[in-house]
Amino acid sequence: MSDRTAASLFLAFSRVKLLDEYWPRLKGCVDLLTDDQLWWRPNEASNSVGNLVMHLDGNVRQWLVAPFTAVEDQRDRPAEFAAREAGPAAALTAALDGTMREAAAVLARLTDADLLETYQIQGYTLSGVEAVYQVVEHFALHYGQIVYITKLARGQDLGFYRDLDKTGRAG
Repeated sequence: MSDRTAASLFLAFSRVKLLDEYWPRLKGCVDLLTDDQLWWRPNEASNSVGNLVMHLDGNVRQWLVAPFTAVEDQRDRPAEFAAREAGPAAALTAALDGTMREAAAVLARLTDADLLETYQIQGYTLSGVEAVYQVVEHFALHYGQIVYITKLARGQDLGFYRDLDKTGRAG
């Protein structure tokens, strides 16, 4: 009999998308940017890549690390968006890298019971499944913004999908 369950498939796919695809590519984008490009905003209604990295760090910690490790949520969400130059890219990605390592450990040990449990996060009452899904979906949204801003700033293809160029399928 197989150990494959809906929960194990969901968690495995969530780990792959979040930790093996989105995060390394996001970090690669940030590494390509100058400090000016990192903190550039097209207007006051938009966020810089630096703000988005800080925001993702706060979100992953609040929605995935804190509830599943029973640590107190100490997030200051408004500060993530208010920052105009909160440090160099290396410091921001190091902070997010630490959070992503903690998230990886959480995702590796979650059980069916954890996914079915009810949590209070950011004023919402939701299941563990919903919390994990929110993190992956939210990370993907802002990862896409960071990719777009990086392409705009650098004027170059980042090569993430070159393996699909000939057939439309992964090589």
